[in-house]
Amino acid sequence: MQSVNTNYGAMVALQNLNATNKMLSQTQNAINTGQKISGPRDNGAVFAIAQGMRSDVAGYKAVTDSLNRAISSVDTAVAAGQAVSDLLNEMKEKALAASDTSIDSNARESYNADFVALRDQITKIVDNATFDGVNLVDGSTTKIEALANLTAGGAITVSAQVLSLGGANVTVRSTNTISTQDKASAMIATLETSINRLNLALAKLGTGSKKLDIHKTFVGKLSDEFEKGVGNLVDADLAKESAKLQSLQTKQQLGIQALSIANQAPSAVLGLFR
Repeated sequence: MQSVNTNYGAMVALQNLNATNKMLSQTQNAINTGQKISGPRDNGAVFAIAQGMRSDVAGYKAVTDSLNRAISSVDTAVAAGQAVSDLLNEMKEKALAASDTSIDSNARESYNADFVALRDQITKIVDNATFDGVNLVDGSTTKIEALANLTAGGAITVSAQVLSLGGANVTVRSTNTISTQDKASAMIATLETSINRLNLALAKLGTGSKKLDIHKTFVGKLSDEFEKGVGNLVDADLAKESAKLQSLQTKQQLGIQALSIANQAPSAVLGLFR
């Protein structure tokens, strides 16, 4: 039916053009942002899932930071333990030399001075083996904990190992000397005990550091998978969107032409009265 009041063809053409323009806008937004879903209006359910996964990724970053701090604290303790081990070996060498009955008093005094200097250096190393306020070898704390997962209360623990003079591991006291042959001879056994116990303490710290590092690697892989999952949900396929853009631009031009033709239909009614 021909009518000058209602142009149904133009209405349909306009609806089609509006739909094309809407899809074109979505495609252009996907290309500009790199995301096919950039907000809840695009797809509320998928956006909510992606946001939850983003929250988990942020949480895993916090876990990784906690593990890194713990690893650094333990590695600092290990470095201190290795330095103390070297000092104990040097002290044993001095004690062995000073236990020789054939040396004179001047030589023994020299060995003792070296021994005392090495002994005091142990205290300096232990006291300064601190990272981020944590010292695992001076007896100021019993353990260090790192976040293990996103659940409150989940933690990985590494026990402290006291390496201070006169402790359970380093049994050499801060007052011990090798000023006499008898003291030097007795000190050899004390040093051997200290070295053996220190090696065990170092092994425990090393195992703790490895445990933390293994878990850090695992958490990193988890975080990567979550980020990949977010990308699969919201990232746009730019090659596909580019092809879609060209198609929609062509469709838009055709829609404009169709609307123009439909708008000319009412004027054709005039021909009926000529």
